[in-house]
Amino acid sequence: MRLASPPLNEKLPSKSAMDTQGPKPEVNLEELRATGAIDPVVNLSTPEIYEQGRSPTDNAFRKQIRQDANVASQGVTVDQYIEKMNDAGIWRSLLIASRCGDTNVAHSTEVPYEMIHKVCQEHPERFSGLAGLDPTKGMTGLRELEVAVNDYGFVGAHFYPHWFAMPPDAPQIYPYYAKCCELDIPIMMQVGQNLIYNRERRLPSVAKPILLDQVAIYFPELKLIGIHLGTPWHNEMIAMCWKHENVFMAGDAYAPKYWPQEVVHYANTYGQDKFMFGTDWGVIDPVRAMREVAELGFRPGPHKKILRNTAVRVFKLPDPIWADEA
Repeated sequence: MRLASPPLNEKLPSKSAMDTQGPKPEVNLEELRATGAIDPVVNLSTPEIYEQGRSPTDNAFRKQIRQDANVASQGVTVDQYIEKMNDAGIWRSLLIASRCGDTNVAHSTEVPYEMIHKVCQEHPERFSGLAGLDPTKGMTGLRELEVAVNDYGFVGAHFYPHWFAMPPDAPQIYPYYAKCCELDIPIMMQVGQNLIYNRERRLPSVAKPILLDQVAIYFPELKLIGIHLGTPWHNEMIAMCWKHENVFMAGDAYAPKYWPQEVVHYANTYGQDKFMFGTDWGVIDPVRAMREVAELGFRPGPHKKILRNTAVRVFKLPDPIWADEA
């Protein structure tokens, strides 16, 4: 789930400080619609999520990643997050209806599909949904995934291997891969290490990127996205993307200025069609992330693919391709 390289985030101005900075310039939504970034990895971090105990992280984790105190204690509303997206230059965010462990086990949490669907209905041009998977639900989970895609319009699936102690090639998840193929949606999953998100529920790292190899072979039509860079095995993640045409990776959960040089080179050259920007909000602030991507100096063509075009194509989003990506 959520990772980051220290220092993990920057302190954001307090609300009172922001109020004294004067009015913000008006956002050109038409321009944002045409060229704004797509963030494919976003967690709903609203006051309701915190009040209902749906956040899987504890205060110790939030302190470890240096999360902004206001966000860590009370979250931000959907409207406030849209303001962040506007300030950052992000047009659409994909919201995860996360499933963090078997809910029969203590300290497991989930964000209901219906909660994400409601936000997407209210802001259809700014948000799309991703259906979190719980392999312990068996056929019930498969039917719920069908509802999420066919009835709610979700554009992909999401899986946390560590929350279920199931690596990407575990047999329990294979029926969900097959269902994703049937529904013609991609699936993203956290690969690499995971941190201690809750001191009362310490989880092992079970998803080295190389474990995507056999999955990609069995399901060549299934688009597999390894999120969180695969750290500390980012070269394995690059190798899987290079080997398999259906494997992609995302740079979320780590501030872009800490992306390994091998990743930056890959995204800027022979992997420009296989790498996507992302934040894993509320780990990395979107304004910071977009600023630091710009500072990495990507060539114009790869830059457009990283920020927008690859996500539009992989998730089959209704947004236009950012032109002149060559």
